[in-house]
Amino acid sequence: MVLMARKPQPEAGAGILAAPPGAGGREWRAVGRTAVSILAALLLWAAIAAVLGDPSHAPGPQQVLPQLAEGLVSGRMLPDLGATLARVGASFALAMLAGTVLGIVLGLSRRVNDWFDPWLTIWNNIPALVLIVLCYLWIGLNETAAITAVALNKVPLVAVILREGVRARDPALSEMARVFGMGFVARHRHILIPQLMPHLIAAARAGLSLIWKVVLVVEFLGRSNGIGFRIHLNFQMFDIAGVLAWAAAFVCVMLAVEWLILAPLSGRANRWRRE
Repeated sequence: MVLMARKPQPEAGAGILAAPPGAGGREWRAVGRTAVSILAALLLWAAIAAVLGDPSHAPGPQQVLPQLAEGLVSGRMLPDLGATLARVGASFALAMLAGTVLGIVLGLSRRVNDWFDPWLTIWNNIPALVLIVLCYLWIGLNETAAITAVALNKVPLVAVILREGVRARDPALSEMARVFGMGFVARHRHILIPQLMPHLIAAARAGLSLIWKVVLVVEFLGRSNGIGFRIHLNFQMFDIAGVLAWAAAFVCVMLAVEWLILAPLSGRANRWRRE
């Protein structure tokens, strides 16, 4: 008689929520590589500044980072940093909502896409500066114009990414859900949206990097506070170290958003691909 060895069963509680062996070690190694990469960038910056040998025109981290640290510790940078972050958040929310709805509609309906694709192409290629100036001229030099200008620059990018995501979905899943009588809302919630999550995260990442750059231009041209406004003041005084310190302050905020919010969301959005 040949005895078949039974395959060991997973313990209770083990499953898709259980971390794979070695996951913690991989995470720490990834953190270590990120830290080394940032340190290498700072060393490269310092080396280039040392070779140029002109701190007034090409300041190194030894000139910029003390200004950044002093501004953050003393609280001098915080009001302007908060103003810029508020504009980024409001513009990001509006653009993601409008762009997601538009992209899904264009992806689901070929007829609608045929009508509006030329409009989207033109909109996507209008220079950001043109939209900013037009919003200031039409609406005025106020917060509404600033947020509207920034959001309008991001909507077409989100729409294009989400449209391609809808086109790349698996239609067999939606057809199966329809055959089994799943309702319209349930199909979108359980079938369409999970397939679009990686594209939503990609749109959020690309859009966030675009939005904060456009916000600085908006503040540079027509606001009385924010990082862009402070960069404008340092530009007038030809203070390059000050320009870099203010820019570095918001780069630190964006890195925190990426590492603490977008990266974990991206991991969750793509988890089903590994299961």
